[in-house]
Amino acid sequence: MQLEHIRQRLAALGAKTCHEDRVLRAWLQAQPLDAGARRRQAQDYLPKAIREELPALAADLEALARVHSEHPGADGSARLLVRLGDGQAVESVLLPRDGVCVSTQVGCAVGCTFCMTGRDGLLRQLSSGEIVAQVVLARARRPVKKVVFMGMGEPAHNLDNVLAAIDLLGSAGGIGHKNLVFSTVGDRRVFERLPQQAVKPALALSLHTSRAELRAQLLPKAPRLTPEELVELGEEYARSTGYPIQYQWTLLDGVNDSEAEMDGIVRLLSGKYAIMNLIPFNAVGGEDEAGEGAFRRPAWERARHLARYLHQRRILTKLRNSAGQDIDGGCGQLRARSLAEDPSSPQAPAPQAISGPALRRRQPRP
Repeated sequence: MQLEHIRQRLAALGAKTCHEDRVLRAWLQAQPLDAGARRRQAQDYLPKAIREELPALAADLEALARVHSEHPGADGSARLLVRLGDGQAVESVLLPRDGVCVSTQVGCAVGCTFCMTGRDGLLRQLSSGEIVAQVVLARARRPVKKVVFMGMGEPAHNLDNVLAAIDLLGSAGGIGHKNLVFSTVGDRRVFERLPQQAVKPALALSLHTSRAELRAQLLPKAPRLTPEELVELGEEYARSTGYPIQYQWTLLDGVNDSEAEMDGIVRLLSGKYAIMNLIPFNAVGGEDEAGEGAFRRPAWERARHLARYLHQRRILTKLRNSAGQDIDGGCGQLRARSLAEDPSSPQAPAPQAISGPALRRRQPRP
């Protein structure tokens, strides 16, 4: 189900834009339709045909995505294994401080060598409705004020659906535009389309190295943009939106953690409207840590030294310790797990996103 299909379905029942927005806002907040300051009843503002359709619409929206299992982490995060309507699965991560990381594809075609998601390739795209449904599931569990498109998949490869989701979340969803973070390895289509959007998200660009030849090895199926070209495109977007670009750099021991690479960062980002996020590598399942060519996480003190090195050279740098590492929810650890891998985990009930004529109020959590 695409978001536009929901609007078309409501319009066919006689809904005006205000009616569509009211129904969508209720769904996006994981609340019944009578939620809100005025507590108006549906019969006071919704046409009869729409009121009669609400139970069927609610069932269809809930069927888009359901939480198959929830895996809480020690840091306050939680990995959600989400079952889609066709039986495929994706993963979302509830983040500390009111954020959620959502997936945009089942699998990924980029094949970053240090990431688990792309090991089985791309299975299918997510619809705009399925992307937004992950936010709804998160909001049924905790407040969500930030959405990062950093889960499974490359958002640039599903651009129409991702941008439709961003537009809705940044309008009816009430998420601040700079708190919608579009993460990509870099694609010229992104830099063409994002400036044209009514809702312009913040941008996170996967850099990982200052050397074009190494980047081609680490990101084998990414568009062949050199680091210099990527930063040039990012800087233009940053200046036009007023949001700094977040450059992502997965620290790989002995691969891209040298001072020569840090000097490359200084060369690329000096004077740029940018934040460098250094993210120590997170081990992914199934790898032989002692095997030849296996990636390793640098020592934390080494990572701190690199962050200080960049700070001293006037590069705004943040050393990120990925949330959810203990539950395989950190950067690079998400994957298209089979639902059968989780047979003992009970399926969590779907949220009552839109209620029927009785307009049941959501009960407070114990």
